[in-house]
Amino acid sequence: MAIFNLKKREIECKIVYYGPGRCGKTTNLEYVFKSYKKQITGEMVSINTEGDRTLFFDFLPMGLGKIRNCDVRVQLYTVPGQVKYSSTRKLVLRGVDGLVFVADSLEVRREKNMLSLKDLQKNLKEYGKSIFKVPLIIQYNKRDLAEQGIPLMPVKQMNRDLNRQLKVPSFPASAVTGNGVGTTLKECLKLTLLSLQREFQWAK
Repeated sequence: MAIFNLKKREIECKIVYYGPGRCGKTTNLEYVFKSYKKQITGEMVSINTEGDRTLFFDFLPMGLGKIRNCDVRVQLYTVPGQVKYSSTRKLVLRGVDGLVFVADSLEVRREKNMLSLKDLQKNLKEYGKSIFKVPLIIQYNKRDLAEQGIPLMPVKQMNRDLNRQLKVPSFPASAVTGNGVGTTLKECLKLTLLSLQREFQWAK
């Protein structure tokens, strides 16, 4: 749930990058941090867990528009993807306003993607949220690996696996090269902003 900071005339909202371990959530955030340096307030905070990380930083996107005459400040988070960090993932999801689900395009990760999406749905449900109602984007990451002859799932198949019921916007991407990273984030910001505008409309 977005926080109204009347003193600063800002609305703070939270976007979380979710997905299986080593799918590229951290790489996405690192690329955003590097590319939008001027719009980022403060440092990127990294909490290292064994072989996995939780990252977050504050982001004040320019030209995003205002809600009730307030600027929108975005906090971007990643969750640790490994199964054993389930309680951390759930904690990071608290108060989420928008989501990017990063799916791993590697053929061998097909099942892990589906399990992670189920995990997301379950955790949201425990906070009384529906995966069908939260602004959500799916990113099919690691598409660049096809050039190295590494077996990837076709985007069509990934859409069938993960997006058949959700029917949310989805983008092929490579967090390493940055291809599709900005597009994914912009779409998520757009949907989150629309959702917040509706929320604050009702709150009047």
